[in-house]
Amino acid sequence: MFPKNRISFLLKKLVIILFIPSILLNIFLSYKISSQNIANKVRVIGVIDGDTVVLENKTRLRLRHLDSPELENCGGENARQLLTSLVEGKSITIEEQIPDQNGRAMALIYVDTLLVNQKMLESGWSHYHSDQTTKTSELKKIANEARSKNLGIFSPLCLQETNPDNPECIIKGNLENKRKSGRRLYYLPGCAQYKFVKVEKDLGERWFCTEEEASTAGYLKPATCK
Repeated sequence: MFPKNRISFLLKKLVIILFIPSILLNIFLSYKISSQNIANKVRVIGVIDGDTVVLENKTRLRLRHLDSPELENCGGENARQLLTSLVEGKSITIEEQIPDQNGRAMALIYVDTLLVNQKMLESGWSHYHSDQTTKTSELKKIANEARSKNLGIFSPLCLQETNPDNPECIIKGNLENKRKSGRRLYYLPGCAQYKFVKVEKDLGERWFCTEEEASTAGYLKPATCK
């Protein structure tokens, strides 16, 4: 029989032999994860608007789940400035990247642990865009909260029932179905729909002082508007 001290020595040696590979494996996995994180990071060198950035390889990347106003529309510059403050000159991590219907890259982007897509929707300076990612339900809820709080483009600055800048100009210019390709319509106070129509200036909708002005801008009076 082996003496007790000999058995104890062998047990300690066995533990060490088994423990060392475990340590080496953990070091390897940590290094691999760290290397992957570094590989997934890319620097943002510019911001086009409130939902598109330019990466250091000169490619453009859109943010999933949101549509920000065009720069010339209400809220467009606000959205661009916010996105600039969040990402310009910083390294971002790109996740769940896919091409959009036009082949352009779009993704969730992070600065460290901050989800930039979420911050844009929280601010109210972007519309929620339906999409399928691991953050879908969370981001939709956040966007709805921004709308209910009348933040950003959902504030009276951009979403208007009356004209605060010129109360005498009360003809509402509206986009049919809220699509750029839809017809442009104008509503007079005598129209049945008038009181239900809101002017969403972030979408390019506007106020007019006269029917002639609305017509010249390419807006039509609906047939239902007598």
